[in-house]
Amino acid sequence: MNITVIGSGNMGSGFVKQLKKAGHDVRVAGRDAEKARKVAAQFGARAVDAEEAAAADVLILATGYADAVPALEALGSLQGKIVVDITNPLTADYMGLTIGHTTSAAEEIAKAFPGARIVKAFNTVFAQVLAEGADFGKGQVVPVFVAGDDAQAKQTVSEIARSIGFDAIDAGPLKNARYLEPLAGLNIYLGYGAGLGTNIAPTWLRKA
Repeated sequence: MNITVIGSGNMGSGFVKQLKKAGHDVRVAGRDAEKARKVAAQFGARAVDAEEAAAADVLILATGYADAVPALEALGSLQGKIVVDITNPLTADYMGLTIGHTTSAAEEIAKAFPGARIVKAFNTVFAQVLAEGADFGKGQVVPVFVAGDDAQAKQTVSEIARSIGFDAIDAGPLKNARYLEPLAGLNIYLGYGAGLGTNIAPTWLRKA
């Protein structure tokens, strides 16, 4: 699949690594063009400008929430495009959320780009887990919770998640990002605030 990763930080580079490993055609775009080129070169992807970035089948928004709308605006029209929102609206100390209850980062991004097909996913996955892989051993596979209002777009994002080794769980409509973003906040607290480290991930147990 032709995928553009928007952002070249820890999450962005993790996506590029895993997507290339899975055989996808991967492009990298970011506000720091030189950094994007370095990440692309490291994993055999292509660094592209805004016009070529927007031509991909799927766009993965691997930026902070504050940078999300400007990063997407730079690409021009997103009509009909699948955009995977991995962001969390975190406070400056990363220990809280700036919005919630009645809206979410995903819903606010969807409002800004009404023609795009926004899917919330990967926001509960630490960058280290993404980079090192979803297999935690002994049959444990890190899940990706996928929420969105477009069934076909959700299916596509679920297929991408599975292609790079993650389990994909249908988390319902996009408004359920209001639950997924606080879940990510709890994961961040446990990882950093409670000292459990970043080799953790939230999941649900299913009785056999």
